[in-house]
Amino acid sequence: MPPRQPYVKDPNAPKPQVGRIIKELFANYKGRLSFVLVCLLLSAVAGSVASLFLNRIVSIIEAALEIYKKSGADAAMDYAQPKLTKLLILMAVIYVVGIAASLAQQLNMAIITQGHLAKMREKMFKCMEKLPIKYFDTHPHGDIMSHYTNDIDTLRQLISQALPQALTAALTLLVLLFNMFYLSVWMTLVVFVGVVAMTMVTKKIGGNSAKFFIKQQKSLGKAEGYIEEMIEGQKVVKVFCHEEQSKKDFDVINEQLFEDANSANKFANILMPIMGNIGNIMYILMSFAGGLFITFKIPNLSISGQAMTIAVVVPFLGMTRQFCQNISNVSQQINAVAMAMAGATRIYSLIDETPEVDDGYVTLVNAKYDDNGNLVECSERTNVWAWKHPHEDGTTTLKKVEGKVELNEVDFGYVPEKIVLHEVSIYANPGEKIAFVGATGAGKTTITNLINRFYDIADGKIRYDGININKIKKDDLRRSLGIVLQDVNLFTGTVMDNIRYGNLTATDEECIAAARLANAHDFITRLPEGYNTMLTGNGANLSQGQRQLISIARAAVADPPVMILDEATSSLDTRTEALVQRGMDGLMYGRTVFVIAHRLSTVKNSDVIMVLEQGRIIERGSHKKLIEEKGKYYQLYTGAFELEY
Repeated sequence: MPPRQPYVKDPNAPKPQVGRIIKELFANYKGRLSFVLVCLLLSAVAGSVASLFLNRIVSIIEAALEIYKKSGADAAMDYAQPKLTKLLILMAVIYVVGIAASLAQQLNMAIITQGHLAKMREKMFKCMEKLPIKYFDTHPHGDIMSHYTNDIDTLRQLISQALPQALTAALTLLVLLFNMFYLSVWMTLVVFVGVVAMTMVTKKIGGNSAKFFIKQQKSLGKAEGYIEEMIEGQKVVKVFCHEEQSKKDFDVINEQLFEDANSANKFANILMPIMGNIGNIMYILMSFAGGLFITFKIPNLSISGQAMTIAVVVPFLGMTRQFCQNISNVSQQINAVAMAMAGATRIYSLIDETPEVDDGYVTLVNAKYDDNGNLVECSERTNVWAWKHPHEDGTTTLKKVEGKVELNEVDFGYVPEKIVLHEVSIYANPGEKIAFVGATGAGKTTITNLINRFYDIADGKIRYDGININKIKKDDLRRSLGIVLQDVNLFTGTVMDNIRYGNLTATDEECIAAARLANAHDFITRLPEGYNTMLTGNGANLSQGQRQLISIARAAVADPPVMILDEATSSLDTRTEALVQRGMDGLMYGRTVFVIAHRLSTVKNSDVIMVLEQGRIIERGSHKKLIEEKGKYYQLYTGAFELEY
């Protein structure tokens, strides 16, 4: 493995998001957070007043000893007992309040933390659903999943642990600082020497730790992306005996994660011992300073007006240790904050990702003909669809959806510098079957991705029933297009649920009718629980052909006027293909259909066959016409030229 490169700060990297997190927390939980702050303050006060009580107790004992020397034990007892009793009762009350405040704070922070994480997951998912297909094509799915797991968990640690502990420590430091000034200004100034040293150490070590925690989160996402990819491709890995190479590739990624995590935790782990030893040195220094002040009777400067005595030095030593411990606690939270900032940066990078732009205003509506034969909009489903087209003059027209699709000199590239389609023109009349054939990479699937606007064209026009598809709302455009893909995706749920996915308002009867149309009803009824059979793992308990038939039924229940069949039978055997083909024939009847196929036997009956090569249409016509021309299609069909896969 090559040596790890030094960390270089990216000037375009997203800014830390701690302010944004706190702002969102207060926006959603202002009341609870205000209550938590009160509880934290009470807890900090309760944990910091021990020094003042100790000062008061030592002062009472000193005074009682003087009375004992002058007036005897009874007088000393009469003086000390009521005062000490009141102090002990007051201490008990304060500590009980502190415990209650701490408990209330913990319970409320649990509600705030889990509530905020639920809102963040919901926000991420909603934003993710609005992203264009391009985002998922260019980001590993495992890395996206890491946003919902590892990155969210860093926020949990920040909100439930790091922020409350850091805030408690900060409030405790303020209370201790007031107590110190109350008892002795000189001793407090000595403490500041140690505070400066601790601050410098925290800034240096904590800063190095933070930047490597950011790299750790990125490496963790990459590792999870690779694992997810290997899980999905285990059959392929085993078929080609690629286990050892997969392990080697994973070792490289895992080693990088180790390097980044080791660098982050190396700085984090040495911080506490260093801070602890600085605290010990401070304790010794304060003991020495206190002894000098008492020995040389240096006048004490304090708010309380007390002289420099044991009653001041003893509690001050306790406050010094407590002060150093709280500074250490604050510094320790830097690691959690750094990790959370790394996670938050990744989370907000997903949330702030530019959503899919939709400038369309033409919508798809249910329609019917009135008594005068005019097309009018209606609320009920009539199996008659219309484009509702508002115009600049305030009028609105309805145009029946017919399924006429035109591409006029379309250019497109997934990246601007590499155009993959060149001046593609296609004219599909309602009810026609248009087939695309050509080698892999010729641009067949790309054309269908442009029709449903998964990507937008660079130049040219695409019209649907004479309407520029840029004017049609994307949801309505895609609702009018049915798609059956080669790679079937079935979701966890019943067979009925998966068919109804094509139209969530469809009744059971409509889903069964769609299954009959797709030639899927017979095998579904033979399943253990028929349409109520539960599917998991992308329908792993079904054959490839059965899964494809369900996907055809899913498209059929949507009843779209235009269908796109993207190599839907290329991975099936001949018998299963015939079964699926009969299902697709029922689905295609009366609809405009775009077919992508490697098996040319499946497109013989197409109205128009288009042969693509390197992003250009080089031949077009019916099967008979193309055979007569004896061009590229003829060579493909007769086997004179093998189609590249």
